[in-house]
Amino acid sequence: MYPDQQSAVRCVRGSARWIAIVLALQGVFLQSGLAETSVHWWVSSADMSQRLASQPVMHFAEGPSDAKTTIHVDPGRTFQSILGLGSSLEHSTCYNISRLPRDQQEKAMESLVDAEKGIGMSLMRICIGTPDFTASPWYSYDDMPPGETDPELRHFSIDKDQAYVLPTLKLALRKNPNLVFFASVWSPPAWMKTNGKLGGGQIDSKHFPSLAQYFVRFIEAYGTAGIKIYAITPQNEPGYSPSSYPTCSWTAEQQRDFIRDYLGPAFQARAITTKIWCYDHNFNNLRFPTTILADPGASRYVDGTAFHHYEGKPSAMTELSTKFPDKHVYFTEGSVFGVKGAAQIVEFLRNGARSYNAWVTVVDHRGKPNPGPHDCSPTCVVLNSDILSLDYRFDYYMYGQFMKCIRPGAVRVQSDEPSGALANCAVRNLDGSVVLVVVNRRTQRTQFDIEWNGRHLSTEIGGSSVATYRWQGSSD
Repeated sequence: MYPDQQSAVRCVRGSARWIAIVLALQGVFLQSGLAETSVHWWVSSADMSQRLASQPVMHFAEGPSDAKTTIHVDPGRTFQSILGLGSSLEHSTCYNISRLPRDQQEKAMESLVDAEKGIGMSLMRICIGTPDFTASPWYSYDDMPPGETDPELRHFSIDKDQAYVLPTLKLALRKNPNLVFFASVWSPPAWMKTNGKLGGGQIDSKHFPSLAQYFVRFIEAYGTAGIKIYAITPQNEPGYSPSSYPTCSWTAEQQRDFIRDYLGPAFQARAITTKIWCYDHNFNNLRFPTTILADPGASRYVDGTAFHHYEGKPSAMTELSTKFPDKHVYFTEGSVFGVKGAAQIVEFLRNGARSYNAWVTVVDHRGKPNPGPHDCSPTCVVLNSDILSLDYRFDYYMYGQFMKCIRPGAVRVQSDEPSGALANCAVRNLDGSVVLVVVNRRTQRTQFDIEWNGRHLSTEIGGSSVATYRWQGSSD
């Protein structure tokens, strides 16, 4: 090839210089943040053809996007931090999981709370006493014969939770030691209420001292059992109190006074760090939390407000946060379903929620156990009671599109929503990774670009699907 050996040597030396230049330029590119950025992504489709399915790795290209549809992600504009995303380990779910053979219980719980082997639920709601969904007769932790009271709580006991609730919670904690629990009460002991029954009636303010100690005793008893309670809500749905299952009516003024004069001071006296979330009901009654948060004495003990979605609009969370910017908002109850449900989760997060919690995780194929009056749609995981096997439905994988990649401590960042059907939200995790969840509500495949840090990525998402994109953004 070469006419003489000297020419060959010159060629080799020249090639070496070019290689050195190329390597040096690569170093400059890496140092300046212009290195190729890998994007990992996963898809779940409503037809179940894809279930958290990993897709081929893509890379951002240099320069801005000129696509017709573009989602701009700006990690420099930050919003709320994420406490966690999950569901509930209420009595029915705990019972159904406990029915499985031991090895299957382990696998079932891994599928829920393990971020590697499952979908990584990180925040779970539990119940103080029984809710409407339970396999047990309804109970509180201090039930007394009709007409009798126990103001000193001498009969307080969580022993009934030992049957299947506490063992399931401990299993969950073994599978995810960082799992966070918050707890809500459906009804305080019947003797604390105006009607003397677990179902219906209103809280009797004269029992506020005992009720405050009831929460203290619960938190301490659960702590002794190995279950730390991150937060409590004084009452589930205080504006709804049918007599057909454990419920209790409260006025906003009653909850304000209870937190200010009894619950907050009781926690303080016992050095309890469990947080207090007020309200725990629908978007359509902002007067209730406003009454509490506007009172300095009560507000000092309140970390934030808990919401459900059965009435009203998620924008109520933004409205409340605007009035009380130092208080958080949480979404604590409301299962959502299908691709439409994924878009609802996006809306909750875009309106400031630090959490998302579905309600009821596992019922059986007959919708049981459910002694309460409310119909139950199939949950994200359904137990076949006849053969004791689990069916993982689309909603399980849809939840995973959020929960596996949006980890506790993440901060929501700016991402614009193009007109049309591509709902989305973006976060930056503590490890520096940026996560974008995109929901395609259309039935047809949709092409779009993601623009980030002066670069763009061209991609597409199938009809009726959810896609999650993750890339490392810590150097930006």
